[in-house]
Amino acid sequence: MSEMKAFEVRSWSFAGSTAIKKSSRFLNMNQLTQSLGRESSRFEVLSRGFAFLARPSVAVWASIPLRLIVGYGFMEHGFAKLSKGPEAFAAILHTIGVPAPHLMAWLTILTELIGGLAVLLGAFIPLVSLPMAAVLFVAMLTVHLPYGFSSIKLLGVTSGRAQFGPPGYEVDLLYLACLAALVFGGSGPLAIDRYLRKKC
Repeated sequence: MSEMKAFEVRSWSFAGSTAIKKSSRFLNMNQLTQSLGRESSRFEVLSRGFAFLARPSVAVWASIPLRLIVGYGFMEHGFAKLSKGPEAFAAILHTIGVPAPHLMAWLTILTELIGGLAVLLGAFIPLVSLPMAAVLFVAMLTVHLPYGFSSIKLLGVTSGRAQFGPPGYEVDLLYLACLAALVFGGSGPLAIDRYLRKKC
């Protein structure tokens, strides 16, 4: 008889502990659900706060920073080559095996200067993007490809100055992506292309 009572006590104890465990799991699930609900509501508030960026009247301006960075970047590289002398750049092209290095040096410089200015002004972007993309592909395949993807390779710091290794092809791809976005998405407002379309 005492054994039966002990068995009943153990059974009730086991059942009680199981119920407590289930209850605690239920509470944990409730807490998790409430936490997710709070995070979801915060995300919805943030989404509503930035919803104005998706409006067509705002999104159309997205091409402006692309034009500024691509146009200025190309013109900066063109002026840098011009300031050092086209002969110096032609010597580099000759070293890496580019045919007609003097002609290609001038074509590259003019492409960077004229193409960069055209992108800044939003003029003839589908046309000028072709030679600009060609310059990027040549630079990527002949110079940057052996150094991998990353364009920033921190080697160390010497005398308080950061020392970097040779740049990879990351920036070339970024420029190509920006040009593609401008070609397929349009040059946007404050662009000569847009003015010419309206005039036609």
